[in-house]
Amino acid sequence: MKITRSKLGAMAALVAAAAVGVVMTVGAGAAERRVGVSPWGPKDEIGRLNLMTAATRAEVLARVSARQVYDLSVEYHIGMPSWQAAGDPHYRIWMTHTPHGTVVDDPLGLGTEMNEHVSYTGAAISMYTHMGTHIDALNHFGLHGEIYNGFRASEHLGDRGWTRAGAEKLPPIVARGVLIDVARAKGVEMLPPGHRITRGDLTSALTKQGTTLRKGDVVLIRTARMKLYADAKAFMENPPGMGMEAARFLVEEQGAMIVGADNLSFEAFPSESPDDYVPLHTYLLAEHGVPILELVDLEGLSRDRVYEFAFLGGSLKLRGSDAAPIRPLALPFK
Repeated sequence: MKITRSKLGAMAALVAAAAVGVVMTVGAGAAERRVGVSPWGPKDEIGRLNLMTAATRAEVLARVSARQVYDLSVEYHIGMPSWQAAGDPHYRIWMTHTPHGTVVDDPLGLGTEMNEHVSYTGAAISMYTHMGTHIDALNHFGLHGEIYNGFRASEHLGDRGWTRAGAEKLPPIVARGVLIDVARAKGVEMLPPGHRITRGDLTSALTKQGTTLRKGDVVLIRTARMKLYADAKAFMENPPGMGMEAARFLVEEQGAMIVGADNLSFEAFPSESPDDYVPLHTYLLAEHGVPILELVDLEGLSRDRVYEFAFLGGSLKLRGSDAAPIRPLALPFK
């Protein structure tokens, strides 16, 4: 089944609705699925990010080489890909102060001579939280009106966002990062539209790379869809993404702390589950407390065949938000 632009728009609308606590009506089979209970206690709001410790950070930083730094983030610009079909806002930037305008308006009452001498530029932006390189907080998706660790929307979601598990709770990330270059392993420039990445795709790529996963890793999947980022329409049309089998392999077998990819929605569509239109998001965020990174630029790492590195990232502390922009860096190991 091919996902058309209209179908993608419909899915985007569902994603946006769920992000603000709308509960979907689903089949009876979904009643068995419940949000995960954190092993780190009833107050935990960050899930598997608790796997980071002073010892794990020190181990990673001790291995870093200073020869190169890879910037894994994309640029924010007007016309960039986003969930625009769902009615979410486009990225917008507008000038609030310009050198000429300041001379004309004199907003600070400094006079023409001073404003002509000191050139003043200022800007404002507006954007959706799930655009550009970003990290999904654990409140982004839930089940039966609850998010990870049993926090209920009816109790913890107000007009100013969530009072639990908001993006401001996400700590700075310092961990071992691993690139799984599925596109390269398959010998293609880019995974084909709609390709659903399997467990076999991941294990084959890891074998060809000679890479082993460890508990607490930040695991990043390359589909090579980032090659189309400059063309928002092409980038968003029927993207490849992860399948449920592959996600279970990373989380339950390999112990991943964070998972991410270079596409817009991480998972592939249409859904594998008749009772859940975004099964990977609910599985990762709501059931296992695993944050998701999306729109990660992995092209530089792939070009240089850097598969293991120190991952460093700090997201914006947007109080109560379901996601936040992040500018992750990858530093190769010695």
